[in-house]
Amino acid sequence: MSPPPPPLGRARRKGGRSDHAFDPALDDSELSDVRQQFAQGRWTRARALLVATGTDWDRRGHRMLALAAVPSAAGWAHDWLLAEPDSSDAATLLACATVARAQRPKATAGDGDRARETCLAAAALDPADPTPWLGLMTLARTHGPHEAAARHFEEIRARHPEHHHAHHLMTAGLAEARPESDPLHEVYDFAAWAAEQAPADSPLAVLPVVAHAERYRVLAASGAVSDDPAASGHWSGRRARQVMKAAFDWWLEWEREDHPRHRADLNFLAHAKTCEGRPAEAAALFHRIGPHATQAPWSYAGRDPYPAFLAARALALGAP
Repeated sequence: MSPPPPPLGRARRKGGRSDHAFDPALDDSELSDVRQQFAQGRWTRARALLVATGTDWDRRGHRMLALAAVPSAAGWAHDWLLAEPDSSDAATLLACATVARAQRPKATAGDGDRARETCLAAAALDPADPTPWLGLMTLARTHGPHEAAARHFEEIRARHPEHHHAHHLMTAGLAEARPESDPLHEVYDFAAWAAEQAPADSPLAVLPVVAHAERYRVLAASGAVSDDPAASGHWSGRRARQVMKAAFDWWLEWEREDHPRHRADLNFLAHAKTCEGRPAEAAALFHRIGPHATQAPWSYAGRDPYPAFLAARALALGAP
C-alpha cells in the first residue's frame, strides 16, 4: 500500500506555479474596493480611506502596503503628492510604493536607494507614524543586512510596541540565522518574549507559531529537514506541541476578528495544525479563513502556495 500524500501536497516542480493572485487586502472589503479604484488613478478614495484610518497603526500599515502593491502605485502617489505636497499620507504611500517597486525582479540598486530616501522623507513629515519605518524594514529584508532591519524594528516599536507586521518581519529575519537544526535558536526566544510582553488579547500570542513556521522554511530550504511535514520531525516535538496548543487555546479564547491582519494569523495557525497532523482543529481555522489565503506560510518548503492551501483545506474539511 502506497503512503498517503503529504498534507500540503507535493513540493513544486522547478518552474511550475499556479497563476493564483493573492489579495493583500485580505478581508478588508473597503480597502479592496479602494485598491481597484486606485489602480485606475483615482487616488481621492485612497486619501479618504487613509484619513479615516487615523492612528490605528496596524491598520494603517496594512492598508498602505496593500495600496502600494498596485503596479502603478508609485505614479499615482506621486501625482497625489504633487497636488498636496504637505500630505504625510501621500508621502508615506509613495514611500511604500517605491519599496514595492524596488523589490520587483527587474529592480536596480538605484531603486533601493530611492526607496530609502523616500521612506526617510515620509518619516520626517510625520515623526509619530511607524509606517515609513515599516517600509524601510520591508526593504531591508531584501536590500540590507539583518542589522538594518533590526534598527528599523526598534524605530517601529518606539512608536507602536505591538506592531503586528513588524514583529512578523523580525521573526522571519531572525529565523534565517544558522540554517542548521537548533532547538535553542534565538528566534524562539524572541517570539516568546514578544508574546509575553503583549497584552493578553494581542494577536502577538500567535508569534511563536510564526517562528516555528519560519524555521521550517529555512531548514527545509537548506535540506536540514524533509519538505514533507510529517517526515521532517519539526512539527512533532515537545516545543511544537507546546507552541501549537498555547496559540490555538489563545485563539479559542481571544479571537481578534477586528485586527486587520487576523487572516494572516489564521493561515499560520491552520498551516501549523495541518503540519502537526490535526486536521479537525485545522478545519475550524479554515472555516474562519474563508477565501482569504495568504502566500506565507503555504509557499514554505518549496510549495506552490495556493495548491498547498487547497490541499490542506481539502484534508481538513473533507472536500475541495
